[in-house]
Amino acid sequence: MRINGEITAPRVRLVGDNIEEQGIYPISQAMHMADELGLDLVEISAKADPPVCKIIDYQKFLYQQKKKAKEMKSNSAKVVIKEIRFGPNTDEHDFQFKLKHAIEFLQEGSKVKASVFFKGRSILYSEQGEKLLLRFAVELEEYGRAEQMPKLEGKRMIMMIAPVVKKK
Repeated sequence: MRINGEITAPRVRLVGDNIEEQGIYPISQAMHMADELGLDLVEISAKADPPVCKIIDYQKFLYQQKKKAKEMKSNSAKVVIKEIRFGPNTDEHDFQFKLKHAIEFLQEGSKVKASVFFKGRSILYSEQGEKLLLRFAVELEEYGRAEQMPKLEGKRMIMMIAPVVKKK
């Protein structure tokens, strides 16, 4: 953002609470008004015609911007992705064991990335891996929903499952 002498436009649109009449002013008059109030002339929107400026305390404005950005960052949810790997010939006990872990991950609010890794020629059985992932998604239906259906990426088949939000 440009302030005071950095503003190059010949005319500016003044907005704000501390001026008696909002409107379009020559830059010299806008600067004079800011000086009288002991504040800064700050360009809010440079792309507008004429540019929009506000008469405010620039340091206070920067502080509020940083505070707002920090608050937005703290309110944003952090997405945790847990990965569960299968082989194309995973037996029933291992499947149930990994299913139990996936349920725990989904209940704590993490996403689950289920993948089947094909080694060597086992890539020929990719439909077997797809069946395994689809069965996994069906078993987890009450805890999470499939965000992405199984898709083959190189030697891995990947599927994403997001937790279901419980209504209180």
